[in-house]
Amino acid sequence: MTDVEISEPPVSSSTGRGRRHRSIAEKFGAMGQQRVGAIMLLIATVAAIVWANGWMESYSGFWETHLELGVGDLRIDVTLHALVNDALMAIFFFTVGLEVRREFAIGELTSWSRAMVPVIAAVVGLVVPAALFVLIAAPSGQAHAWGVVISTDTAFLVGALALVGPRVPGRLRVFLLALAVVDDIGALSIIAFVYTEDFTPWPLIVAAVGLAGIYLTRFLRGGRGLVYATLAIIVWAAFLASGVHPTLAGVAIALLVPVYRPNRRDVEHALELARTFRQSPNTEYARAAANSLRESISINERLQSAYGPYVAYVILPLFALANAGVSLSPEILSAALVSPLTWGVVIGLVAGKFLGVFGSSALLKLFRVGEFGAGLTLDRIAGGAVLCGIGFTISLFIVDLAIDDPAAQNEARVGVLIASVLAFLLATVVFRISDAVHPDDDTRQTLARPVDPERDHVYGPMDAPYELVEYGDFQCPFCSKASGVVQELKEEFGDELRYVWRHAPLVDQHPNALAGAEAAEAAGLQGRFWEFERGLFADQENQRPSDIVRLAERLGLDVERFERDLQSAAVASRVRDDVLDAEAMGIDAVPTFFINGRRHVGPFDAQSLLRALRADDDAPATPRS
Repeated sequence: MTDVEISEPPVSSSTGRGRRHRSIAEKFGAMGQQRVGAIMLLIATVAAIVWANGWMESYSGFWETHLELGVGDLRIDVTLHALVNDALMAIFFFTVGLEVRREFAIGELTSWSRAMVPVIAAVVGLVVPAALFVLIAAPSGQAHAWGVVISTDTAFLVGALALVGPRVPGRLRVFLLALAVVDDIGALSIIAFVYTEDFTPWPLIVAAVGLAGIYLTRFLRGGRGLVYATLAIIVWAAFLASGVHPTLAGVAIALLVPVYRPNRRDVEHALELARTFRQSPNTEYARAAANSLRESISINERLQSAYGPYVAYVILPLFALANAGVSLSPEILSAALVSPLTWGVVIGLVAGKFLGVFGSSALLKLFRVGEFGAGLTLDRIAGGAVLCGIGFTISLFIVDLAIDDPAAQNEARVGVLIASVLAFLLATVVFRISDAVHPDDDTRQTLARPVDPERDHVYGPMDAPYELVEYGDFQCPFCSKASGVVQELKEEFGDELRYVWRHAPLVDQHPNALAGAEAAEAAGLQGRFWEFERGLFADQENQRPSDIVRLAERLGLDVERFERDLQSAAVASRVRDDVLDAEAMGIDAVPTFFINGRRHVGPFDAQSLLRALRADDDAPATPRS
């Protein structure tokens, strides 16, 4: 056997080889916007409380200022408070609807087996808090306000997770986001069916026509933005006239906005136009290239990107400023502390959410129902379940809808604020204990997920005494060299070696690495994963969409099916699973090898790997079933 000397990838990221600038999971959902948004929401909440307690007349008078909006004889008289809660919050609920639509179309909720745990946890997390609230708050006469405790504030949840969450939050974050989507659906449904008064059905006919127009707008060749905006205003006004809370118009509109993964032909067309502009720079080519790039991304994702910053940095802080102004005089605080309504809110959110989310998850794990990926341990779910007690935005929103008495509203708002602070502090403690219980050395040295022949790409028999698992990247030159070493080991060990490939694309270093990983998965659905892997390693410089399709043609794949599979949520989820597993084990460089379930440290030339495999001759790996 030849001895090819290959050392570990250099530690410095400046070399551009084998090392990540940041964790892969952040590539699937950057946390910066949510973190800053949560901080701004907190600042606005504190400002509202200070303003209300220092200058209550000014605070109330400002938000009760009347505005008259309209054209000609069509006029709407609203207060600033109603403008925020009924109009601006419709945009917030619109972005919630976009996320719901995306998750069901191409996200975590496309597969029941994957979605089962967060969906069940979310549903139980809606029921248990409501039951506790009704039980505790019944003496106050406000038991009908149980909707106050049902929902988690997604913005605060994600921001708080970024601030105080565990060291490797990727898998927990995916779980909590999927849970939050179902939680939002439940909250929106309850607002629509429980807290809608003075219902008038006829305006909903106008809304239905407007929604049909929004659906058909996708078929227009141009000018869709103006049409979407005009029809959205009509639908919102129709919901307002019907008595159904107008914020739900945002959800209804969002659910009709198309969402899809980028199509190869659209991407290729955009690349061609970009090359044309590079060769002949002028405004016409620049506009065409920009429009083509924009059109290659679904309207849903474009709107999320466009509205996300406004919602995080403007709308939600304004909502907090308009609704969190709780009077905290000694009299009000003393009344709140003995109020069944206040304690119903606190216990419903903090204890109810924890018992519902963590209790249901623990039972599912005990009976081995649903998928729990690497890093999604019960102690981390416990921390996430406590964070779900931050019900801030929708809780304050429902306080305004469900409770008429100003004194009772104050007591409920005090309960929401106390619950949110308690949930944040308790989650911080739980996560710190969790990180202490799971030291890095233990989680980084052991293969987090055993090899599964139904899921993994396995070369060699499952009863082989030796196992080699590689986390790699098809564009990484180190992985390409290591593939030759792996081939030597296969020849040396024969049927005694079980080799497994898992994805860990270095997206910072290699722009096409993620696309290559998904393409290999699509080829694997036709039984050609290993041939496709060899093709990608053979030409690492050319892995653009057209190159990937040509490779599929050369290997004799059904290209039409291949391209269809490339767009599927299943393929994307399969790669993301490996990525999140890699993050859970602290893999920040590739290739990374696990030998018989233990992480290999040191050079990965043929002789070093052979010695490491032979070192376990006295206690070979237990074959996976």
